[in-house]
Order: sequence, then structure tokens, then C-alpha cells
Amino acid sequence: MGIISTIVIGFVVGLLARFLLPGKDGMGFVMTTVLGIGGALLAGFAMQNLGYAQPGQPAGFVASVVGAIVVLLIYRRVRRDG
Repeated sequence: MGIISTIVIGFVVGLLARFLLPGKDGMGFVMTTVLGIGGALLAGFAMQNLGYAQPGQPAGFVASVVGAIVVLLIYRRVRRDG
């Protein structure tokens, strides 16, 4: 997967996570993309450790959105406490 497609998919995943979990986050394009890419990485790591995916295999789209929601919740928690 190329870097451009990773950025585009990360942005879409980040947008979906923010849509499904609305709130005042104040994130721009870059942070939304980082949120989506981080969620996909988290989902891939979790799926590999649970035995649902092999190393090097990308996480599914739905799992990536769920991972991005988890990252968004962590982000909100850190921003509120920090």
C-alpha cells in the first residue's frame, strides 16, 4: 500500500471515528489523519495478538474505525487531564 493511499484511508477512518463519536475536539486535517492511521495500527496489533490476522496483514476497515474510536477516546482523556 502506498503512502498516499495510507493517508487517504487514514483520513477517512479518522473522519468516521469523529462522526461516530462527536464532540469538540478541535482537530484539523493532519490530526484526523493521524487518528485514523493510529486506529488502524492499533486494530492491526490487536487482531494479530488475538489471532485474527497474520503479521503484515492490514486490519479491516471496520476494525480500523473501532481502533480510531479507541484512540480518540484516549486523546480526549489526555487532553482533558493534561
